[in-house]
Amino acid sequence: MTKARQNEVARPAETRHLFLHGLTLSILCMITYWLITRMLAHLLSVSRDDDLLGGMWAVVATVFVYRYSYEESVAAASSRIGATSLSLALCFIYLLFFPFHFWGMATLIGIGAVAMSLLGRPDDVITTGITTAVVMVVGTMSPDHAWKEPILRMVDTIVGVAVGVLGAWISLKPAHSRSTAT
Repeated sequence: MTKARQNEVARPAETRHLFLHGLTLSILCMITYWLITRMLAHLLSVSRDDDLLGGMWAVVATVFVYRYSYEESVAAASSRIGATSLSLALCFIYLLFFPFHFWGMATLIGIGAVAMSLLGRPDDVITTGITTAVVMVVGTMSPDHAWKEPILRMVDTIVGVAVGVLGAWISLKPAHSRSTAT
C-alpha cells in the first residue's frame, strides 16, 4: 500500500477519534455543570447567579484538563490546580481585608506572576493571572460575600478537574494501555 493510500485510510479513523473526543468532552462538561449547579449549589449557594458562575467555572476547568491523552490530562490538572490555588489564596487574603480595587487586582496579578515564575512554573502565569482577574472582578458583584468567591471557585475547580481527569482515565487510559500492549 502506498503512503498516500495509508494516509487516506487513517483519515476516517482519525476523524472518528476526534469526533469521540469532542463528544466525550461535551458529556463531561454537562456532568460538571450539573454537579455544580444542581448538587453542590444546595450546599454552598450564595446566589443563583453565583451558582451559574460556579457551573461555568467548573466547565472551564474540565475543558482545560481534558486533553488527547490521559498523561496530558493529568499534567494539565496539576497545572490548573497549582495556578488556581495560588491565585485563589492571594485573592482570599486580599478580599478578607479590602474591597475590590483595580490597583489591588493588578498587584495580585503581578505577585502571582512573580511567584509562579519563582516556583519554576512560568507557563502557569497565564492561568494564575486570568483566575485572579476573574475572581477579583466577580468579587465586585457581591461585595458583602467577595471573600467567599475564592473558596467557591476552588470547589468548582476541583470538581471540574476531577471530572476531566476521571473522564480521561475512563476514555483515554484504556486506549493507551491497549496500544502499548500490541
